Amino acid sequence: MRNCATFEHASSPSAIDAPSRGALLNAGPAPGEPLGRIGSLEVRLALGPSEIAAAQEVRFRVFHEELGATGTAADTRERRDADRFDDVCDHLLVLDHAIEGPAHRRIVGTYRLLRQEAARDAGGFYSSDEFELEGLVARHPRLRFLELGRSCVLPAYRSKRTIELLWQGIWAYVRRHGIDVMTGCASFHGTIPAAHAEALSFLAQNCRAEGEWAARAVAARHHPMDLMPSEAVNARAALAAMPPLIKGYLRLGAKIGDGCVVDHDFGTTDVLIVLPVKTISSRYIAYYGAEADRFAA
Repeated sequence: MRNCATFEHASSPSAIDAPSRGALLNAGPAPGEPLGRIGSLEVRLALGPSEIAAAQEVRFRVFHEELGATGTAADTRERRDADRFDDVCDHLLVLDHAIEGPAHRRIVGTYRLLRQEAARDAGGFYSSDEFELEGLVARHPRLRFLELGRSCVLPAYRSKRTIELLWQGIWAYVRRHGIDVMTGCASFHGTIPAAHAEALSFLAQNCRAEGEWAARAVAARHHPMDLMPSEAVNARAALAAMPPLIKGYLRLGAKIGDGCVVDHDFGTTDVLIVLPVKTISSRYIAYYGAEADRFAA
């Protein structure tokens, strides 16, 4: 998964002010502090500029070289995927300690984490260029939001173990920062929504965020998702056609925003993930939390 197209307009600061209870929380995990381990793999936050640059290089290899993304995020001279949000985000890293050399050469996966207060300082959430996040956040002034994005793993490490480790790290981070809601974009490959008609229709008909959690694609970029009648949608086929990350979010209890967005720079069709922490299935909290809680205190 990567996130959505580059954020271009400022959000209303009042919509993304962090709740006052954030001042009562600790400062969260320190850079370099382990948030999870499985075998030779470790997950933690980036230590500094060299490790952030290495994460950007991993993103470039996956998004631009492997998947063919174009656009302003690509720095072809430095071979990095980078934008202005990198300076205000925390960068979750998976490192393989079986690889010899300095730490930044061991980075094999990454996830970008944008907390609500950092989004305020940056002028808004990254995904707000595609989805109406300000209204969603404004309806929940007492909750703390975290935007997940720019997730990628090098091909040799695309395994259940690596994904589990990333979620251990995210869960430890969520616990340490008192996060209430996770959100962000997840992507289907390609820029023709109709090519994913069955999967998108299943999401629209069965997984749409409603009521206080409803959020729409911005009007100028909104594409309908409900492309097939419900009686024509085969649930098993629809789920099989979804990217693994979207299926993973659904297993945790996530809902999907109204409408999808075509991102021509990244060559994707994006949907919005809305995942209140309180709705995460207890069995997944027990599964990921058993290990992550060792690193959350």
